[in-house]
Amino acid sequence: MNGILNIYKEAGFTSHDVVAKLRGILKQKKIGHTGTLDPDAEGVLPVCVGNATKLCGMLTEKEKTYQAVLLLGQETDTQDLSGKVLHKSEITVSGEAVRDAILSFQGSYDQVPPMYSALKVNGKKLYELAREGKEIERKSRKVTLHEISISRIELPEASFTVTCSSGTYIRTLCHDIGGKLGCGGCMKSLLRTRVDRFRIEDSLRLSQIEEKMAAGRISECLIPVDKMFEQYPRVQMKEAGDRLVYNGNPFELSIAVDVSAAGTDASPVCVYDSKGVFVGIYQYEQKMFRPVKMFL
Repeated sequence: MNGILNIYKEAGFTSHDVVAKLRGILKQKKIGHTGTLDPDAEGVLPVCVGNATKLCGMLTEKEKTYQAVLLLGQETDTQDLSGKVLHKSEITVSGEAVRDAILSFQGSYDQVPPMYSALKVNGKKLYELAREGKEIERKSRKVTLHEISISRIELPEASFTVTCSSGTYIRTLCHDIGGKLGCGGCMKSLLRTRVDRFRIEDSLRLSQIEEKMAAGRISECLIPVDKMFEQYPRVQMKEAGDRLVYNGNPFELSIAVDVSAAGTDASPVCVYDSKGVFVGIYQYEQKMFRPVKMFL
């Protein structure tokens, strides 16, 4: 099996748990997820199967959309409700002040990753150090919140939707909003509604994947790898050129068909063999198509 599954990750599962369960359901080892989603969080988790695992890194870097609920007046060591309460404060700010504080984070800002995260420092994950009672200095990194919209403010809670760059921690955003307001804050709940083109309304729970597999209809759920590159022109080989692309070799225009839209230097294209099977991404340079990423 090769392709991408748009999984709805339920609360209580880690992203690793989802992959492990899918290996059992699909009876296939080569499976990888596209970026961690907190165990208590729910929502879209694209999972790559077979040769699609080569896309994992690419999908991890894509833009994401979340629906979050911020709880003000409380700080925890994990920056969400799963952690130990460190501090509680009375909320004296107005709803309008909360609205202004949330919206002020739209754009780019320097965010310090939380200790309870899967980031590695000297080969060890931060959450492993945190569980040992250690806290180390973390470098801030620039994240971008492309859009924030507020749906409800009923203190001590505020609900908002944010579309952001890869690497943004919404838990930390909630913590930082609480810090700006002076009363502290943590994340009460999180729902990821979109990862690039993968949307929550199209996602499937593990139980639904299991049903599709049992009914022999799992192919209906797998999104083909080349769907991720629909913006690129299509180049199909003549039969004589199949051997070249199967081995990841460059090839000339003359050995392919349908190259009218692919004659610009440095332009990526989707290459298919003579039977229409997707082979990989090539780039046209100096009158030759040269391999960039192979998927066959």
